[in-house]
Amino acid sequence: MGNTSSMLTQYDIEEVQQHCNNAFSQQEIVSLYERFCQLDRNGGGFVSGEEFLSVPEFAVNPLSQRLLTMLDGLNFKEFVAFLSAFSPRATVQQKIEFIFKVYDSDGNGKVTFNDMLDVLHDLTGQFISEHQREILGSSGLKMEVEVPVD
Repeated sequence: MGNTSSMLTQYDIEEVQQHCNNAFSQQEIVSLYERFCQLDRNGGGFVSGEEFLSVPEFAVNPLSQRLLTMLDGLNFKEFVAFLSAFSPRATVQQKIEFIFKVYDSDGNGKVTFNDMLDVLHDLTGQFISEHQREILGSSGLKMEVEVPVD
């Protein structure tokens, strides 16, 4: 499974399916493997941030830079686990944990008001000025959220 030029065995498929908590069917895993191999241009078994940015839909996503920190250097099994949060079969807990990681800018296990402002800035870009951001930041609102992630 490390060499992207090889085919997945039934064992590989079942192992990946178990790793992603059955969020994908075996056929979906095969399709994801084909896409992974397309992204892994050098055939090293890992997809770099640069390779992810070659996907136009990803590159234009306002949160792409945040997602890149989660994606850069993933092997196939990790790639499928990452994508499992987007599956209709993913649990609410899995989806919450994923979005929490996106919002937790500094990776300290907490989403603070400043983390929220950073995401707001990423999403709105030029539509929210630094001055407006400062106003929000100085509004006296305090927030900190922790989600236990196993």
